[in-house]
Amino acid sequence: MRLGVLDIGSNTGHLLLIEGQLGSRPEAYTAAHKEPLQLVRYIDADGNITDEGRDRLTAFVKSAVLYAIEHGAEDLLAFATSAIRESKNGPEVLQHVQNQTGVNLTEITGDQEAAITYHAVRHWQGWGAGRILNFDIGGGSFEFSTGMDAYPDDAISVPLGATRLTGDWFSAPVPSPKEIKKLRKYVRETLEPVAETLLAYGQPNMVVGTSKTFRSLARICGAAPYSAGPFVKREMLLQDLRLWTRRMEAMPPSEREDLPGVSDVRAEQMLAGAIAAETAMAVFGIDRMRVSPWALREGLVLRRLNYLSQQGPEAMIDPRSLAEFVQD
Repeated sequence: MRLGVLDIGSNTGHLLLIEGQLGSRPEAYTAAHKEPLQLVRYIDADGNITDEGRDRLTAFVKSAVLYAIEHGAEDLLAFATSAIRESKNGPEVLQHVQNQTGVNLTEITGDQEAAITYHAVRHWQGWGAGRILNFDIGGGSFEFSTGMDAYPDDAISVPLGATRLTGDWFSAPVPSPKEIKKLRKYVRETLEPVAETLLAYGQPNMVVGTSKTFRSLARICGAAPYSAGPFVKREMLLQDLRLWTRRMEAMPPSEREDLPGVSDVRAEQMLAGAIAAETAMAVFGIDRMRVSPWALREGLVLRRLNYLSQQGPEAMIDPRSLAEFVQD
């Protein structure tokens, strides 16, 4: 069956179409639809998403559903992460989207996001990976999880997303050494109790990074490009990340976007993301990590396929019923 996964993150709205059957590996369909919504930039001083941000989100959701219908999606998963859940008017925004498009965007908590991402990573890496420790940096939050089984022993989310840190701690495109020092101290103090909690379950056999931020950082540090395919082993060393983080401290965003794997949309936040990633590796005592191509979206697909298998054939949605999501 063809599943549509609509992911509304702090930076990007992304509809991914996936071919999947129970017991098979979910395969990305060739078509995808995304837009750099940058919702975190539409949060006002009171913590509310502005009308402009709400309307931009609504228009994207409607276009994504039309795209899913056009490409034969049989089911649709729609969810929102930190920018929505942490805004004061998040419920009202979600209700507006549902009223205008018919789509119910499910709000996922940070801890749920961490746990579902771990589930995908475990499936990708397999049982032979032993204890996995997973890091995932988003626009608004940084998720951590660890476990030996299909689901994690523990999953924790903290407000250390790359976009959030950039806006809260840097006053200029090239931040001052004082601002960088303060940010490093804040990130370390935030992560020390997280590391203490998760490492109490045992030292990891494999440390994995997921999310666009980690993929970009690994690419900067010399990992294979996306075009090489998902089965190429990609790793990132702490010593390389430290070197490139120091280099990025002196770069304006216009120079960062020339680095391999960095888009113009994410260039501004790459330094804060690098500082968060570097500090996390240091606090957890990690000198090497692997980058996984599977993350939150794939974890949701795996859970959805499992649910449909339990419900039976009647749980499948007729492709034509997706049209009901779009109101005239």
